[in-house]
Amino acid sequence: MLDKKVKELINEQITWEFYSAYLYLDFANYYYDQGLDGFAHWYDVQAQEERDHAMLMRQYLINNGERVTFGEVAKPDKTYNGLGDPLKAGLEHEQYVTSLINKIYKAADDVDDYRTMQCFDWFVKEQGEEEKNADDLIKKFKLFGSDPKALYALDQELMARVYAAPTLTL
Repeated sequence: MLDKKVKELINEQITWEFYSAYLYLDFANYYYDQGLDGFAHWYDVQAQEERDHAMLMRQYLINNGERVTFGEVAKPDKTYNGLGDPLKAGLEHEQYVTSLINKIYKAADDVDDYRTMQCFDWFVKEQGEEEKNADDLIKKFKLFGSDPKALYALDQELMARVYAAPTLTL
């Protein structure tokens, strides 16, 4: 049985992961509207990853005999005044999610819950990758976004992103 606080934080995180998927689908919708299908595709893949993170956490709770409770998933309320706005919002969001993952890890550490810490080692590493990817995308956009030909090339590069299911063993 998991510590009550750890279980509650993981349940809350499941909702945040589903929100992340909604947020990234909202980014994708914006980019589809702008005719940047590669950017949209990149965020469609990102949304799938976030959904899978939620499902992994759900399965972790189930595997540990805990009840999964879903919270309400908020509607994304971002407004975009330029093509770079979703990119910046994405990095800020990933940094926030990192803080939430760290909070779970700390709560598990406080009660010597090594099993949860071992599981969340993967999420800690994943968040580092998520932040780097978001930051790299911002850097590329700053370099190429003002040149239509370079923006087109970047859009094509992003269209090539392939979804890879996570390989975390619970």
